[in-house]
Amino acid sequence: MAVEIKRQSPISFPGNPLKTELRGHWTVMQEYEAKGDAPRVIDLSHRIRWDLQDSDIARHRPGGVSIPDTPGRCVFENGVLINRMNRTQASIWHLSGEDLSIPDDPAFTDVTDATVFLALLGKEIFSITEKLTTLDFFDPLKEAPFLLQGPFSHVPCQMVILGNTPEKSAILFTCSRGYAQDMIAAVLEAGAEFELHPAGENAFSDWVNK
Repeated sequence: MAVEIKRQSPISFPGNPLKTELRGHWTVMQEYEAKGDAPRVIDLSHRIRWDLQDSDIARHRPGGVSIPDTPGRCVFENGVLINRMNRTQASIWHLSGEDLSIPDDPAFTDVTDATVFLALLGKEIFSITEKLTTLDFFDPLKEAPFLLQGPFSHVPCQMVILGNTPEKSAILFTCSRGYAQDMIAAVLEAGAEFELHPAGENAFSDWVNK
């Protein structure tokens, strides 16, 4: 008997989505009710994420993209975001949404199901994040996209600042799956005064393609 695989996000948002799609055994939330220019939080946990560890990390080109040579630097090309974490480690986030097979190389580990992956969009997001972390999202020596690693709502996270201007502000972040519901509760509470609300992945795709 064939077994139907079902993959489930660790996030549960309040309210019901207007549009969903079954993709790669995930139920993907595509649209929620629009609420003007208010900031949005988006669940991207279905998008593939890999961890790469290798003492010769420069030999790899995931998705045909070279790994940044300096920790904290990121590169976003061909729908792939690569974040250099330290001398021997990088994270690879497939933002295009393609269902890709992991390379046949022990240096790669698929961490998609082990972590939660969220996006914050909108000009008020940094007023929200300053309630939850002391990480500096406006370091003048760093140009977006760049990686920060540290506590967010007291949870170890990887955070990538995709944009930090009033016209185009976005943060992506990931942490262990076990913290997912506590994390989203903290984010929604911090964002309540700014009318932070859930949005579907279409909102993220629209932001990337602007």
